[in-house]
Amino acid sequence: MKVQLSNELNAMLSEHAQADYPNECCGLLVGSIQSDIVKITEVHPSKNLTSGNPAKSFEVDPKLRFDVMREAQSRNDGVDIIGHYHSHPDGPAAPSAKDLSMAYEPNMVWLICRVAPNEEVTIGAFQPCSDRSAFNTLELVIN
Repeated sequence: MKVQLSNELNAMLSEHAQADYPNECCGLLVGSIQSDIVKITEVHPSKNLTSGNPAKSFEVDPKLRFDVMREAQSRNDGVDIIGHYHSHPDGPAAPSAKDLSMAYEPNMVWLICRVAPNEEVTIGAFQPCSDRSAFNTLELVIN
């Protein structure tokens, strides 16, 4: 599966990850999935509402998710919430064991941003396996 992300949305994700460093940032991805192409058309940043350590965990605001879902449904144009993103401060742009334990929706795309001081943000794209045993790495195309 190939994930398409515009340069503009890539910049938004990178800026959010850098702004929230040393804590994890998080948010929702909106777009469409057709065949093996995931097209991300919107990024909706969220406050990190984790009850744990915000440098090592995240929780997207449920009100934001409800609002974005309702907005997408009202447009009725085939665009919907297709995933979410979060950052790994000083960690890899890859899923952690904690991420796997939180992978309740196997159809969702996960973008994970590596952020560290004086480094360019890097982003990886993933999708949980249907049995939630691991993540599949997806091809991320930024253009």
